[in-house]
Amino acid sequence: MFKIDWKKAVMCVSLGVGCAAMIIAATAAPVSNILPGGHVGVLGEGQEKQEAVETAADGNWGLSFQQDNAAPVGNATPEYLAKFNAYYIAGASGESGRSHKKDAPKPVYLTFDAGYENGYTETILDILKEKKVPAAFFLVGNYIEENPEIVKRMEAEGHIVGNHTMHHPDMSAIADEEAFKKEITDLENTYKEAVGKELPRFYRPPQGKYSEKNLEQACRMGYTTLFWSLAYVDWLQDNQPDETEAINLLNRRIHPGAIVLLHSTSKTNSRILGQLIDGWKDMGYEFHSVSELGTGKV
Repeated sequence: MFKIDWKKAVMCVSLGVGCAAMIIAATAAPVSNILPGGHVGVLGEGQEKQEAVETAADGNWGLSFQQDNAAPVGNATPEYLAKFNAYYIAGASGESGRSHKKDAPKPVYLTFDAGYENGYTETILDILKEKKVPAAFFLVGNYIEENPEIVKRMEAEGHIVGNHTMHHPDMSAIADEEAFKKEITDLENTYKEAVGKELPRFYRPPQGKYSEKNLEQACRMGYTTLFWSLAYVDWLQDNQPDETEAINLLNRRIHPGAIVLLHSTSKTNSRILGQLIDGWKDMGYEFHSVSELGTGKV
């Protein structure tokens, strides 16, 4: 079986960045706000507030942060995504959370992407267990094959394991529906072989690349597609973010209904996670499982 060597692949520094690491697909989101793979970068001073982006049906997932602690604008609206049982932010009827009432509940959904094991996942799981926080881990095939005991622990401790495809391709470039399904079902089968249970039906497009056809296909398969409304540059193994700067940035950008994307390969994340969780709880945020969302709910 073909496997991706994530540690050696040129420019494939982390799940979500992908081998097209220097190619940014055409998108309506401001380029200054988007990193390869659709991830959100750490912007310099004066770049925090961007013009609103337009709705886009195809391309890289991207975000524009315009106000501290308020929902960013995605390059597809919550209303558009809801037609396909897809989310980038959680809220009643797909509301963006911009007009959030002061005393209303402030849910947050913690998710991790992982393409390989870098030695930090069990520390992250220890912190989640200690803090009693649920999370979702979006995994690819080789991760499950090489780390079945960690995957079993994720499931046993109440976390969701989501579908990040078998081989992490650009799914938006796959026109054939059977080929699309195979990437999804092969991962389902790999999970079932490792854990002995059915994979929960939550899907995250590799590299954040998607098309309307992808959204339709995943929906027909009974999946909830989850993008994200908060992420930062945490996947560069040899250039990990400063811990204080990371916490400050994430604290400025956390918002009600946030679907947070972190990478479990990050040393910084393993060190700041406990402080981050405690801080967000002190700010009134409540941690919820993505199992509450969409038709993929369990």
